[in-house]
Amino acid sequence: MRSGRVGPRNFRKLIAKHGGAAGALAALPALASAKGLRSYKICPREVAAAELAAARRISARFVPLGSRLYPPALAQIPDAPPFLWARGNLALLARPKLAMVGSRNASSLGLRMARKLAADLAKAGQVVVSGLARGVDTQAHEAALEGGTIAVVAGGVDVVYPAENARLTAEIAERGLILSEAPMGCRPQARHFPARNRIISGLCPATIVVEAAARSGSLITARNAGEQGREVMAVPGHPFDSRASGCNLLLRDGATLIRNARDVLDALPDHANIAEIPAETADVTPAARPAAQPTARPATQLTAQPAADRIIERAQTTDPYRQDRRSLAETASLHSQILASLTSAPMPEDALLRDLGQPVQDVLAELTNMELEGRIERQEDGRLIKLP
Repeated sequence: MRSGRVGPRNFRKLIAKHGGAAGALAALPALASAKGLRSYKICPREVAAAELAAARRISARFVPLGSRLYPPALAQIPDAPPFLWARGNLALLARPKLAMVGSRNASSLGLRMARKLAADLAKAGQVVVSGLARGVDTQAHEAALEGGTIAVVAGGVDVVYPAENARLTAEIAERGLILSEAPMGCRPQARHFPARNRIISGLCPATIVVEAAARSGSLITARNAGEQGREVMAVPGHPFDSRASGCNLLLRDGATLIRNARDVLDALPDHANIAEIPAETADVTPAARPAAQPTARPATQLTAQPAADRIIERAQTTDPYRQDRRSLAETASLHSQILASLTSAPMPEDALLRDLGQPVQDVLAELTNMELEGRIERQEDGRLIKLP
């Protein structure tokens, strides 16, 4: 995984084709040469040893795919991380989990909603999973710390980001759990966050978007959840508030409407412990209470690009390993087509989907893989560029 151009999906294919890590490593130079890459080197042994030593210094645990500690829900996604670094209470991985995400620049009402939801869900026995960012993430982690919270970070588990969350990071490492697929010492960059988001949604049966703009990282997480066949939930916001426009779009496209923790657990009866939620729990959403709560609908494929929102139905994501059945030749062809279509000029994702004319679920999966490999980058507005 630390060798160049080996992302999670290529990792699985290489292991399957060559029967194990040793065979895959031995084959890498020849495969790279066949693709025109000169002077390709696999990850040096001393680099791997240094990462292991850094992990030991902070008591971080190596959790490989296939181990008894690896979260089963995460293992089901096609681009599951081959391993995770875990720092903190590993027992949280075995407990029921719900993802909660939202804006870094949330409104006071959005922050209040995040704190209330997280606290009540934690009291009901749910571990709250978020990304340790400013705003909604911070409120969710702080409110759920007593009951259990997992922070999935874009950098190394030994790196504090953002700096203002240094105290919270230390508390989560002591009382909760910090997870990452990134190397020790890795400083998070923009391209790391979309990859991190798929882990947040992949860990959980549902993702709750508390407050988000129409183009935001939170909607990328919601899109991931839909692609993974997980439930997408959203808190409604005022139509004049751009900070809530993303949530309103999700609701329009089939997300489950959430007013409080009871709504969340009602939508997930197998994971509910409603008796633990105080009866006086009040709504804090800015929208008026509807006359009747809509029944939870299966999550459709939700994405930050509206044109792609309604393309994939949930039925197409019921088999989490469907993309792995595609041949190496098909994957290589799609990879090449994407690279040929992208340039250093940003391109909207929906435009790329139209131009390629390939199955959307295959293109989206390959885009994630290429982001992880450092071949392409998704900008803050969701558009894509090819990296040198």
